[in-house]
Amino acid sequence: MDSSWLHPRDQLVETMRRIYRLRMTTTSGGNLSIRDPDGGIWITPASVDKGRLRPADIVCAHADGTRTGLHRPSSEFPFHREIYRRRPDIGAIVHAHPGALVAFSICRQLPDTRVQSLAHTLCGKIAYAPYACPGSEQLGQNIAATFASGADCVMLENHGVVIGGRDLKEAFQRFETLEFVAQTLAKAASLGKINPLPDDQLAERLLPELAPLPDTAPSNREKELRTQLCDFVHRSYEQRLLISTVGAFSARLDETQFVITPRRRDRLELDPAGMVRATLDACETGKRPSRNALLHAHIYLKNPGIGAIINAQPLHACAYSMTRTPLVTHTIPESYIVLNDVPMLPYHCAVADAERLAAEVSLAKRPVLLVENEGALVVGKNVLDAFDRLEVLEATCEALFISRPLGPLVPMPPDAITELKRVFNVA
Repeated sequence: MDSSWLHPRDQLVETMRRIYRLRMTTTSGGNLSIRDPDGGIWITPASVDKGRLRPADIVCAHADGTRTGLHRPSSEFPFHREIYRRRPDIGAIVHAHPGALVAFSICRQLPDTRVQSLAHTLCGKIAYAPYACPGSEQLGQNIAATFASGADCVMLENHGVVIGGRDLKEAFQRFETLEFVAQTLAKAASLGKINPLPDDQLAERLLPELAPLPDTAPSNREKELRTQLCDFVHRSYEQRLLISTVGAFSARLDETQFVITPRRRDRLELDPAGMVRATLDACETGKRPSRNALLHAHIYLKNPGIGAIINAQPLHACAYSMTRTPLVTHTIPESYIVLNDVPMLPYHCAVADAERLAAEVSLAKRPVLLVENEGALVVGKNVLDAFDRLEVLEATCEALFISRPLGPLVPMPPDAITELKRVFNVA
């Protein structure tokens, strides 16, 4: 469901539930608000369990100074009010204490979003606000002054993060994306040198204008694929194989057509009708496919056996791609059988370098690639086959991270790999 159609109370409750479910806040931590066009501020209450928040719990502080609601507003209402006063363009605020961003806040470091182009574009300017007591007017002044300097994401010294957006959806997506980058950077730091993208690669590359496809009624096959793709996108989100802003899934319809996730749509809000039918140079009228559509089109044209494609940025696999660390899949039989060897490719832009990147894919020999700073590119015979590879990739990477403090990796010996190739027909 498109959350923008919800009442502010419901938007705040649904977003807080999501943040709590993803363990990015605690029962007592964090607060959210939305500014109404009339100047009223809807805000989460003080001293109410964040995991059991109800619409009736939300408080509205009206522009005339009166309040509506069952509870007191959050104790940190002063900084929400001051941010809105200093930044008229901001319509919603997210404040929480997610683990990775708290780690950065207590080390006085800023997450470097230059490791991924979309994160850099979405999160905008990030800056620190000096410490002050929670709930104090001084903290409100410190945070608001940092927002007034042009920041959209404000790290709080020894506290957490405050993020603004035009609406709650944008504020949440910035929040989730910045926490994901911080988590990945923290993981990647244990592997080696982190490689940010050069400035010329940070500019967002858009798809060329696509011609409209003729309007046709979807076949039962297309309806089935749209539903299947939505199901696996939702599963991927729940398992943190992707976040709300990043990741593209597609499935082949015929020799030239495929169905793909839309551009800039919250992955949890995807429904079959919102998916986009596309070809190399056309798409459904009035829709925008993922920026990966060009890449997927070239892969399908070059590989008739491929029935589904996934671009994703799961946490542990991304840590490998940000540090250009080779990934060892000779760990357990499943990893090698499902993934084969996983090469690390130099950075390729999914739009500008689509044809070159597509040439690297092979269902038999290279069904999974890691691309520097872009994460994973996975193909399969069908959607389930591709999704299984994505799951196994991230599970393999996570196991490698868990093994690091335990001792040196002992991979399967060459004769075991030779046997797996023979028994399971690994190319």
